[in-house]
Amino acid sequence: MKKLILASLISTCSFVAFADVAVIVNPSNSNSLDKNEIKKIYLGKSKSFADGVKVNPVNQNGNSVVDEFNNKVVGKSSSQLNAYWSKLVFTGKGTPPEKLDSDQAVIDFVVSNADSIGYIDSAKVSDAVKVIATF
Repeated sequence: MKKLILASLISTCSFVAFADVAVIVNPSNSNSLDKNEIKKIYLGKSKSFADGVKVNPVNQNGNSVVDEFNNKVVGKSSSQLNAYWSKLVFTGKGTPPEKLDSDQAVIDFVVSNADSIGYIDSAKVSDAVKVIATF
């Protein structure tokens, strides 16, 4: 009985309502991307949009949006992704996306840079950016 109560308590406590993550680009960007293409960009395997324009991805510093994006889109935990990028940096094969401090900082960056892509909490989306995917 104690195990059943404990299991119920743990599952109830571990249920956290995560917000959706919106992947955003500058409104002037006419490209459309699917989950796999976004994943390739954030793993450094794709360096440009479909139209040939160099892509400039931005990340966020550790928060729940980052964890959601990493899990839902990239398919890695934050620690796995940090290890992945550490290896690429050490071997000289890549540079991770710049990290910004907040959803608003990502929005401001994307608005100011036509070649950029970022992600934010979907509740923070404004008319200033174009949402290309929600996860």
